[in-house]
Amino acid sequence: MHRVATVDPDRVAIVGDGAHLTYAELAQDARGIAAFIDGCVRALPVSTDLPVVGICVRSAFVTARLVVGLEAGSTILTVVDPQWPQALQIQMIRNTRTQILLTDVPGLPDALRAAGWGGTIIPASDLDHLASAGSTPGEGASMMDSAKDDDAPFLMLFSSGTTGTPKAFLKTRAQYLANVAVSREFLGAHPGVATFAPGPLSYSLTLYALFEGLATGGRVHVADRLDELWLTGRAREENVTRLVTVPSALHALADAAHRSPARFEGLRLIITGGAALSSATRARVTNEMPQARLVSYYGAGELGFIGDSRDGDGTRIQLYPRVEALVRDDAGHALEPGELGTLWVRSGSCTTQYLPHTTDAELSDAEGWATVHDQGSLDGRMFVFAGRRGEVVATGGHKVALAEVERAFDGMPGVGVVCAIALPHPSLGSVVGLVLEGDDLPSKRVLREWAASQLPSASVPRRWHAVPSLPRTGGGKVRRGATVQLVLSGTGATRL
Repeated sequence: MHRVATVDPDRVAIVGDGAHLTYAELAQDARGIAAFIDGCVRALPVSTDLPVVGICVRSAFVTARLVVGLEAGSTILTVVDPQWPQALQIQMIRNTRTQILLTDVPGLPDALRAAGWGGTIIPASDLDHLASAGSTPGEGASMMDSAKDDDAPFLMLFSSGTTGTPKAFLKTRAQYLANVAVSREFLGAHPGVATFAPGPLSYSLTLYALFEGLATGGRVHVADRLDELWLTGRAREENVTRLVTVPSALHALADAAHRSPARFEGLRLIITGGAALSSATRARVTNEMPQARLVSYYGAGELGFIGDSRDGDGTRIQLYPRVEALVRDDAGHALEPGELGTLWVRSGSCTTQYLPHTTDAELSDAEGWATVHDQGSLDGRMFVFAGRRGEVVATGGHKVALAEVERAFDGMPGVGVVCAIALPHPSLGSVVGLVLEGDDLPSKRVLREWAASQLPSASVPRRWHAVPSLPRTGGGKVRRGATVQLVLSGTGATRL
């Protein structure tokens, strides 16, 4: 970042709705924030080698400024989702031992005090003051300026929360630099590229887009809400050429492009991560935006980038060159090519463990193999994704991948976003249910006939429910566990 600030100081670095900072301005801003926070750390009553500083701010642009400043300092930074329920925010702030919190979320400071948290709170409204008050000459060391490996952790992330309470883990600069190398080689992150990454920066996909953009000399456009992608004209007005988003946003994006093709005519590359794309979704996006190449990467915040899919069935993932992979059974034994099991990987971007105060789950073994319990099969360098553990369920002696059930409904007329779930059954153990979002839906008979034409009989849903809106994470992913609870509680879900 500082190199670009020196050789091309007026190049725009980050853009919000009606606001922007050049590389020179951002570098100066970051030095001030880092110096101010380092001063706050020295004033803490109990010193630690790597204190944790949290950001819980509603503005994505302000969050981006703070992230860059804290990354240049000598702390571990973490971004807490401002859209999380307050109880979860407090739980994560306490469990992760956050000592300093920058926030503008109403009521959160008082609630933290009432819960017994004794850390330092800095109002985010003081940002301009603290940036200028802490400003010092010279340049801070930053991951975004150097390819030099640094094994010290600098960032605390959380698992997505789609299947349970988010788990916290640390990333080092070296691990993130390994990701940046993949972005340069495979994902179109280059100097001067304008990338739009809408949605909260608490989501690792969006936060990483900020890091990769600045590390490669690009221009990063941020937005408070995911739907600013399709509800506003920012993509065209700001000359965006590259989009980073979640697969669940693509339907709305394609609808918007169909209504207003000119709004997205400048897009040349769409990068998605977080779930496998179906052939129908890929075909629809390609039809509405033929000028844009669509790449779906596969990975996890804990593991980094593993591979990607560029055409056809998004469940078939071509592994990246520097990723080692194997598939194991429940006993930990390596399986033969084509056998279904749990994927384990080793690469320079892998985290080794979760923070024990947030979970007792194991992330890696003694040999450095790590897993987030994704299920699938491996044949050479091709991984066929089936779903997460808990998303491949047994019903009547058959294994059913819930993600496969969902993909079967992609492209069905009158059907938008769906969530397949496993529901308890007295004799079969569990049965597959499908929860559909929306009001004007096809009848159960039509849905069942469609399913029977697309899926093996064991995978055809036995239970059908409709909800006005599916539970989602801040990054836009459907929360499967919360959807199950919605159905089991009998509130908020209508049985078809």
